[in-house]
Amino acid sequence: MKIKQVLFVTLGCLCLALGTIGVFLPILPTVPFYLLTVFFFAHSSERLHAWFLGTKLYEKHLASFARGKGMPMQTKISVMLTLTLLMGFGFFMMAKKGLWLPCGILAVIWLAHVYYFAFRIKTTSTKPKEENT
Repeated sequence: MKIKQVLFVTLGCLCLALGTIGVFLPILPTVPFYLLTVFFFAHSSERLHAWFLGTKLYEKHLASFARGKGMPMQTKISVMLTLTLLMGFGFFMMAKKGLWLPCGILAVIWLAHVYYFAFRIKTTSTKPKEENT
């Protein structure tokens, strides 16, 4: 049990770092790494989980999604752009080697992501809280 906790805390910290880097570096997706951070912290430490849920990073990028309200359009576009670039690079490298079956599998996975983000996740308003009062 102790090894599992250490592993999950380590993976949670790694995902937190990568997600935070992704805030400033568009090539890294912020939202998926923060979702993994929530998962790993929730399964390792109540204190770390509670801390992360209280951060501004969580509130800005994940809170509305986690509450089932959806994501702002800007976040959806950012996630899809990053996903498309990374999967496109993988597709290009596999196609260059003539690996057509993995290319097809990757294309189906990409289409599933596009469908999920376009039709299954609600789009929320991005207005600042000050304007709503």
